[in-house]
Amino acid sequence: MQLLARAEELSAARADQSVAKANEAITIRPKRGKLTLLSRRIYNAFLFHAQQLGVDNPTYTISLAELIEDARFNSNNTELLKSHIRDMQATTIEWHTSSGGSQKWTSTQLLGTVHIHEPGRGQTCTITWTYPDPIRERLVKPAHYTRVLLEISSMMRSYAAAVLYELGLRYLTSPGGLTMREDLLWWAAVLTGRSDIKEVEYRDFNRFTIKKALAELEALCEDFRMELIEHKVGRKVEELQFRVVRKAQASLVGMTDSTQNVFDLSLIERLVAIGIKRADAQDLYAVTDEGVLRAALEHVEQRMKNTALEPLKSPAAYLRDALKKQYAGSAGQGGQSPTPAALPQPGAAERIQQLRDEWRLHKSAQARSLFEEMPEADRAEKIAAFEAEHLPELAAPIARAWRRDQVKSRVAASTFFRWLASSLWPGEVTDKELLEFALSRGS
Repeated sequence: MQLLARAEELSAARADQSVAKANEAITIRPKRGKLTLLSRRIYNAFLFHAQQLGVDNPTYTISLAELIEDARFNSNNTELLKSHIRDMQATTIEWHTSSGGSQKWTSTQLLGTVHIHEPGRGQTCTITWTYPDPIRERLVKPAHYTRVLLEISSMMRSYAAAVLYELGLRYLTSPGGLTMREDLLWWAAVLTGRSDIKEVEYRDFNRFTIKKALAELEALCEDFRMELIEHKVGRKVEELQFRVVRKAQASLVGMTDSTQNVFDLSLIERLVAIGIKRADAQDLYAVTDEGVLRAALEHVEQRMKNTALEPLKSPAAYLRDALKKQYAGSAGQGGQSPTPAALPQPGAAERIQQLRDEWRLHKSAQARSLFEEMPEADRAEKIAAFEAEHLPELAAPIARAWRRDQVKSRVAASTFFRWLASSLWPGEVTDKELLEFALSRGS
C-alpha cells in the first residue's frame, strides 16, 4: 500500500510538474557566491527529478534534454549551463534546524558534484548530480515543504518575483498570511540571490526590486497577491515582511485582456514615444529588469531634452546601448551613476541567455499578431490543436485558467503563444539568426 501511495504521489507530481520544496530552501540567503533567476530554475528542476528518483539514491541522473526543458532553459549552450552550475556549487548556505530545546547550524554548498556526459553524435547526453550529505534528505524528502509549480515559477521575469511566488505559496494558508519579519539586509540578500550586499538604500531597493516583483506577481499569479509591510524606527524603515492575500476568483474572471497582458502601460507608452515599435517595446519590457529599464529610459529622455548637446539620431538605439552598457547617468552629462546595490550585473553568458529569451518572446509576440489577423475559423483550428496537443500536459492551475479565459488569461495565453510560435517556426534559433536579430535591435 505504501508503494502504491508513493507511485500515485509521484504520478501526480509529474502531471503537474510540481516540486516539494523544503521551506528552508525557499528563502535561501547565500553567504558566499550568487544565485540568478536561471540558476533558481535549474535548481528547482534538479529537485523535481531527484524527488522522482528517490531519496535513497546518492546520485541522480537524467538526460540533459530533460533538464533543459524542465528548467525552461531555452538554449543548448552547455557552457552557459555549466556557468550556472558553478555558481550554485560556489554558493554557501546556512541551514538552521531545531528539535526540542536543541539547535543545529549547518553551513554547506547548495549543490554537490555534477557530471555532464556527452558520449558523441547520435547518443543521449546525460547529467548526474549530488547534494551535500548534511542536507540531501532534507531537500529530496523534506518534512516541511511547499508545492511549487515549475511552469508558473518559470514565468517570473526576475529573481525577486520567483522568490516571492514561492514564499507566497508557503504562507497562503497560514493564519493572517504573514511572512517572516526580517531586516533590510536579510531581505536584500534573499530577494537578489547575492552575498556581497553590505548595506541597503531602502528607497532604491523598494523601487527597483520589491515594487517590480510585486507587480510581476500580481500580473502572473492568479491565486494570490502580496502586500509589503514596513516596520519603522522613527521615520526609518528597519524591517520588512509581507502579507499574502488570496485573490477572489470573480475578480479574475472580470479582468480584461489589456490589464492582464501588461504590467506598466505608462512605461510601454514612453518606450513607444522614443521610437520603439509597440510590439518590440512589450518584448523589451518582458525581458528586462524594470528598474534597469526605467533608469535607462529616464536617462535617454533627459539626454533628448538637453539642447546643449547634438540631437540623438536614434533614441531607440541609444536606449538599447544604455541597457547593454548599463550607463544610465545624470541629466545627459555622460556621467555614469552606479546601479543600485540590489541589482546584480549580468555577465556575458547571462546576456546571451537574455538574448535567446528576447528572441523567444519576440517570436511569441509575432505569433500573437498573426493569430489576431487570422480568420475566426483558423483561430479555432489553432486553439483546437493546442488543446489536443498541449493542454493535457499543462499544470492544473494553468489548464484551469485556459479553460476559463483562453487567450484573455495572462498565464495561459503566454503558454499558448509560445506553443503557437514553436509550431509556426519549429527548431532551435541558429547563431546566425540570433546575430541578425541582435543587430536589428541595436543590441
